[in-house]
Amino acid sequence: MMILVTGATGNIGRELTRELDAKGAELRLLVRDPARAARLPERAERAVGDLGDPATLAPAFVGVDRLFLLTQGIGTDHTAAAIAAAEAAGVDHIVNVSSLHVTLDPIPAMGRWHHEREKIIRASGIPTTLLQPGGFMTNALDWLPTIREGNHVLDPVGPGRYAPIDPADIAAVAALALVEDGHQDKEYVLTGDETVTIAEQVRTISETIGRDIEVREAATPADIVRSRFPDGAPQALADAITEGFTLMRADTVGFRTDTVERLLGRKPHTFADWCTRNAEAFLRPEPA
Repeated sequence: MMILVTGATGNIGRELTRELDAKGAELRLLVRDPARAARLPERAERAVGDLGDPATLAPAFVGVDRLFLLTQGIGTDHTAAAIAAAEAAGVDHIVNVSSLHVTLDPIPAMGRWHHEREKIIRASGIPTTLLQPGGFMTNALDWLPTIREGNHVLDPVGPGRYAPIDPADIAAVAALALVEDGHQDKEYVLTGDETVTIAEQVRTISETIGRDIEVREAATPADIVRSRFPDGAPQALADAITEGFTLMRADTVGFRTDTVERLLGRKPHTFADWCTRNAEAFLRPEPA
């Protein structure tokens, strides 16, 4: 059974590739630049292609039985291209990374793009497992510029709580769904087990690296966007981010599920676990 992994060099993809390698799965990685996949398992095939260039996809999909699909940004073109290639190749199962935002009513802007992608996948008729995770722990890496420049983090949610999830846990669930039967046509809403504020997350980082980091309230819409995308974002994405953080600020309890524990038989990783594994990133000086 051949598994094709898209987004193999990303936060989820790197972990997933290692999980599948450990399970002895036959796998192929779709990469734009093979050099970026140099640290991934050697026995995994590399297929050079780009979801943004549909003409490059057919060779990568030859002989593929199962597809891990992760597309970024705010459009649907990459998803449509991948599904067309999957249909042509006879792929029989897709595991797709969507978003918890799709489950909200009404669906906020950040969820609508994922919802449109889900519709494209469902229309194909290919059995699919939809992973719908909440905020990633790795989003904390977006705070590095302000930590390095001024030893502070912009906080757009104040008292709002959420249950961030380690991408390694998303990868573990994805690996399970890809190698085992019984997960087709299921939707898994994935969160961590602990609800936290951003200030509490920053405190955990500070305790991990042994240095106090200041938390400053994001006072303007521009601050709110900068807290997630320090270099700015397209207006549609900026508006979606502002809306999303407004919703988070209003949730002072925090939504969480037990899906990770139910599927994997263990608790999700804590944010402290993630910080321990990634402490070097917060200690490393800014690149020259």
